[in-house]
Amino acid sequence: MKSYNILFLMVLLVGLTNCNKDFLEKTSPGSLAADNFFQTAEHAVWGTNAVYEHLRAWEVHVFSFIGMTDIISDDTDKGSTVNDASFLKEIDDYTFDASNVAPATVWSGYYRGIYRANIAIQNIPNIEMDEVLKARLIGECKFLRAYFYFKLVRWFGDIPLITQPLNSDEFEQGRAATAEIYALIQQDLNEAIAALPLKSKYPSSELGRATKGAAQGLLAKVQLTLGNYPAAEALLLEVINSDEYALMADYKRIFTREGENAEESLFEVQTAAFDQSITGSQYNEVQGVRGTPNLGWGFNSPSNDLIAAYEIGDPRREATILYPGEVLPDGSDIVQDNPNIVNERYNQKAWVPEHAGGNGNGPGNIRLLRYADILLMAAEVLNENNKPEQALVYLNAIRERARGNRNGVLPPVTTSDQNALRNRIWQERRVELALEQQRWFDLLRTGRAADLMQKVGKNFVVGKHELFPIPQTEIDLTAGSMAQNPGY
Repeated sequence: MKSYNILFLMVLLVGLTNCNKDFLEKTSPGSLAADNFFQTAEHAVWGTNAVYEHLRAWEVHVFSFIGMTDIISDDTDKGSTVNDASFLKEIDDYTFDASNVAPATVWSGYYRGIYRANIAIQNIPNIEMDEVLKARLIGECKFLRAYFYFKLVRWFGDIPLITQPLNSDEFEQGRAATAEIYALIQQDLNEAIAALPLKSKYPSSELGRATKGAAQGLLAKVQLTLGNYPAAEALLLEVINSDEYALMADYKRIFTREGENAEESLFEVQTAAFDQSITGSQYNEVQGVRGTPNLGWGFNSPSNDLIAAYEIGDPRREATILYPGEVLPDGSDIVQDNPNIVNERYNQKAWVPEHAGGNGNGPGNIRLLRYADILLMAAEVLNENNKPEQALVYLNAIRERARGNRNGVLPPVTTSDQNALRNRIWQERRVELALEQQRWFDLLRTGRAADLMQKVGKNFVVGKHELFPIPQTEIDLTAGSMAQNPGY
């Protein structure tokens, strides 16, 4: 699906109030407009593709996203030069308020994705087309809407619940309770599970679309977040027993072009780099080596605390962190020291080689859900459901893959004590999924954020920093009728 053509839905947004009669009369009879879109099966595909396209947007999975997932946590520091992007430094230091750029950016970006999904979900059912394809496309859009809402509700708590395009007199929306948001997320994902095919049922040209396994895995993460361990266990075992997925043998290969949409992938943002295109993402650039040879921005620097979290000899540390003096992953050059950066190091998982279209057109897919995450969630819920022996099977499968042929490192975990095993699973999640934007949400759902942030010297305030502030611009637009989160 990396090369699909995107039809943006701007036709649904353009106002014609300033157009004169002569201009309107010159419009081609075959042109698409708001009143003749969503008429054919092709339109349904285009409308769905427009929702996927938004996953690559700056406002969704790039600068602010990294700040509000990794930099906010104990896994990374802001990186780059000292005075670059002060709004991310505020997040790193917990001095941000409702005027910070990051919350406003993701708020607008994720709601724009919800808007695109809502348009498609509302209009595709009215198209005369193959019913199986119709159901699948609606399922894809509901999966994506659930994904957008799941991020927002964990960042902001109570938020506006919007399930259809709004009229101009409906723009001022209040905040719906978190429980209502989670109810919609679960409904959307259950309906997606019923409509979506397995990964193996898609032709190779369609790889990257949402699948039944991706919807089950995301819903399992939702249930884990809500503490519904039996429901999460059932979903995770369905994914595991489907035989649709497997761990890649070499951990480092996951984050290369070879690892994209491979056997370990449940869902990832599709990107591609061409000389003239809009199919790449700046996700790679903002985390790339700052200066020659990679010309990235140098943000999202692995922290000392993360480095210390790896067991001695764990190969995943080398595969995750790129240091000055180290040979680039493709062997093309050596990372040169940048004297303007303190504690210089980079996210190797986001690194990409030289490519067409400039650094802002990064071709590296963004891994959102992979099979290792499924196995570690399964280990966690099985342990919570008093099934430690089954939990150990999945935990040790992760360690065995990471160990590779290095004898004597990462020995199997054997404890069946629930609390000890719980902590081992949480630790394994940290090092296995490091710099994949998972850590912050894990700390929140397990209630460890305050303790661990304070231990690394961050100014985490209990009762405040569990949530980000509602952007001040949104408060102002509603004349203060939208209440702010506590502490802001």
